[in-house]
Amino acid sequence: MPQAAKVLIDGPSELVFDYAIPEGMAVLPGCRVRIPLQRRNATGTVLAVAEAEVASFKLKPIEALIDPEPLVTKNLIKLAAWMSDYYGTPLEQIMRSLVPGAVRQETHSAKTKLVVHLKRMPEGEDLDKLTKRAPRQHTILALLSVKGALSLTDLGGGSVRASIKALEEAGYVEVKSEAVRRDPEGGEEFLESKPFPLNPGQQAAFEAICKAVDAYADTDPDATLPKPILLHGVTGSGKTEVYLQAAQYALDRNRSVLILVPEIALTPQTVQHFKSRFAGLQDQVAVLHSHLSQGERFDEWHRIRSGQARIVVGARSAIFAPLPDLGLLVVDEEHENTYKQENPPRYHGRDLAVVRASIERCPIVLGSATPSLESFHNARTGKYDLIRINERADGASLPLIRIIDMRLEAKKQKSKFAILSDKLRNGIESRITDGEQVILFLNRRGFARSLQCPDCGHVCECQHCALPLTYHRSEERLVCHLCGYQAIVPRRCPKCNEPGINLQGYGTEKVEEVLRAVFPKARLARLDADTARKKGAVRETLRAFKARKIDILLGTQMIAKGLDFPNVTLAGILNADLSLHIPDFRAGERTFQLLTQVAGRAGRGEMEGEVFIQTFTPHSPSIQFARHHDYDGFADQEFEFRTQFGYPPFGHAALLLSKSTHERLAEFTLQNLHKRLEADLPKNISLGVPNPCPTSKSHGQFRFQLLLRSSSPRTLSRHVQKILAQTTLPEEVTVVFDMDAYDFG
Repeated sequence: MPQAAKVLIDGPSELVFDYAIPEGMAVLPGCRVRIPLQRRNATGTVLAVAEAEVASFKLKPIEALIDPEPLVTKNLIKLAAWMSDYYGTPLEQIMRSLVPGAVRQETHSAKTKLVVHLKRMPEGEDLDKLTKRAPRQHTILALLSVKGALSLTDLGGGSVRASIKALEEAGYVEVKSEAVRRDPEGGEEFLESKPFPLNPGQQAAFEAICKAVDAYADTDPDATLPKPILLHGVTGSGKTEVYLQAAQYALDRNRSVLILVPEIALTPQTVQHFKSRFAGLQDQVAVLHSHLSQGERFDEWHRIRSGQARIVVGARSAIFAPLPDLGLLVVDEEHENTYKQENPPRYHGRDLAVVRASIERCPIVLGSATPSLESFHNARTGKYDLIRINERADGASLPLIRIIDMRLEAKKQKSKFAILSDKLRNGIESRITDGEQVILFLNRRGFARSLQCPDCGHVCECQHCALPLTYHRSEERLVCHLCGYQAIVPRRCPKCNEPGINLQGYGTEKVEEVLRAVFPKARLARLDADTARKKGAVRETLRAFKARKIDILLGTQMIAKGLDFPNVTLAGILNADLSLHIPDFRAGERTFQLLTQVAGRAGRGEMEGEVFIQTFTPHSPSIQFARHHDYDGFADQEFEFRTQFGYPPFGHAALLLSKSTHERLAEFTLQNLHKRLEADLPKNISLGVPNPCPTSKSHGQFRFQLLLRSSSPRTLSRHVQKILAQTTLPEEVTVVFDMDAYDFG
């Protein structure tokens, strides 16, 4: 019986049509095809292949296979279907994430170069003739006799083409077109590292992971499989070494490995760990993240798909890496909110990793020193297996944490915006004198938070967002950190024309200026989104810091986790309150995690570490539990609060967001949707009321949001999607549904 393919058409229309498969054409799910659509040609992805149903009309045939091999595996198609149902996202949008644009579009291809290979050397009289009559040909042959093969460029490019052609016609050389890998780590040298001996905690974690790898490889399809593993190890406990040895165990059993990291800034050092450990297999380590060029992404993706690369390290989008025979999936720093995609499709990388591991039938390890409360709750209720590593790998003790009340410090220094307390300044000075290193953390870039007129109170705000503009002294510009809008710094108040406009607050630029004035002899480096714009800047700065060419490293969140520098004995958190007082039920959790992670950068070597936390709210539970390294105590009190309001992990929270350049229209649209949702509301869904977002205007659009909570995420998602499908929305309004929302701003 003839077969038909269900094809998802490329484009925003979300069309799925059946097409007949011509005889002799091998079409599989995941293949890219060219098909007729009305009076034009289109491209699409095959979702399924089945016997053609008897119909009163004739199916149009597929015109051609763009790629004979499936670009999307069957398991990834299953993952896409799960995402579409759970997150309420069109399948076409998800397929665009599964196959990168560099691969999906036909404008990119493998890079090639011409290579000249030596076939044979002339002898006797022929050699003498070449030496006298064609010295250039003789030189080329002499070089090839040593090297065997050289690229046309290395031999001189276009200037030697005629000579090479003559040698080719004589049968002395052969010219071949060979693929050239565009390596993201090209030029980097990785020295081989050997496995370190594991302490008892690491050994127990390693054995548990190996047992899970074997169980997934050996069990029959109907057997009960091991649960996901939550690896809760204190900062510096050597979780990375456990990952490396577990990866080797999986590779030895001919399985592939996927390692997810939350930040692009962490990717280089994770890549370094894996390429150094697998130095003999460096070509088998691939990298995926958004900072790759289109050519690099094209090459890395095809190396993964072909099975040439068996280890993939990447940020959240690497969860879609088309790895065959996946044998181990690791999510490092699983608590990080950067795993949440804030643009459609709004998936969570950690949650997708758990689902993909289930589909692929492979073990998954979620690692963190401060696990998300969702994962920790899953471990407490038996959904995950919990493994703890309670001591540091080198036997060092956790750093001593000191809380500094900046209310008292402000009175002492007679300054509302005191930056360095006396205790922190003295601590830095003594560490530098002893040849030790310091990390200082402030999660706000720029020089000053805002410009404000002391007479009329006017604050310079972004024209497109309801946010103050941040002053950047290096560029002499006011910058919006939300949309990127820039403005010239006014010399007078734009509202009342008074000349005394003042800088309010401080950022990393201001702190850098203060540090250079207070410690003029110290070698200082700043690492934030401004200094990291240049490609390779993060890697170079961290390399210099590791080589002890930098005494003080000042930075934002990109230095808060994952860094391992044994000579760092002091970590300073300049303003612990920045993430605490925001309208988000996760604010306390994020603050606790951030403080613990930054504190963990100190004392990772033989010398004891010390941490100073500067805060205006020293009695906050997040700060006090972080001070005592008490994760369980923090989790207990936070669970008590979450239970009362049905917040995650005791339910699922979603946001319905409406935005438009017309404020009243955006508000009215959400109010209308609220009434429709309420009219047919399932019993297990709690519906809030429409409110302006905390950031009421962004990128020129007014924003309103509606919070929904439920114990059943699919019931919630399907109810919202049903109402949205039944509602005709104004063209000027965009409505976004965000399941398991993380951004409430």
